[in-house]
Amino acid sequence: MELPYYNMNLLSKDLYGLFRNMDEQHIILSFKGEISKELLTSIYSIMEVRMDKAREELQRKKKMYNILVESLQNIFHHLDDFEGNTEHSKTREAIFLVSFNKENGYEIHTGNYLYANQAESLRQKLEHINSMDAGQLKEYYRTKLNETSFSEKGGAGLGFIDMARKSGNKLDYKFHDGPGDLKFFTFSVRIN
Repeated sequence: MELPYYNMNLLSKDLYGLFRNMDEQHIILSFKGEISKELLTSIYSIMEVRMDKAREELQRKKKMYNILVESLQNIFHHLDDFEGNTEHSKTREAIFLVSFNKENGYEIHTGNYLYANQAESLRQKLEHINSMDAGQLKEYYRTKLNETSFSEKGGAGLGFIDMARKSGNKLDYKFHDGPGDLKFFTFSVRIN
């Protein structure tokens, strides 16, 4: 059965190219679409099995798993901002990739829409986190934990701080122009 809106020859050729590109980039897991609780549960299970198969050391496995959970929960909780938004049909979609190679370790890459008016405060927060060393991050985390109450989304705004602390690396991010009043936020973190 031929799909009416796909050129099957082009799709298979592009699919093989995508497969090779993912292999060259060491991508071990990827997803594009709407994030659900059930999907997150499946992803966590898949990554746990993959890390077990790779016989990953316990400390690295814990770091990776915690940062993966935090990254994906961050997307999931902030998609609620678009509940009922009929102007932009793809706002509840996101993308994420997990890659691994021996030189760089694990890398988690996420991307999701946010309202443009949220971008500047998020940029400032991430720049502030990236300006700190390990000791400063630890103290900042404690301070924020003591002064912040939990939001309706469940967090106390500690996720990015925690990811920077656990990864030991700077957080990489970009804001891309999206349709209308939206930006597309891409975020990456490396776990050595």
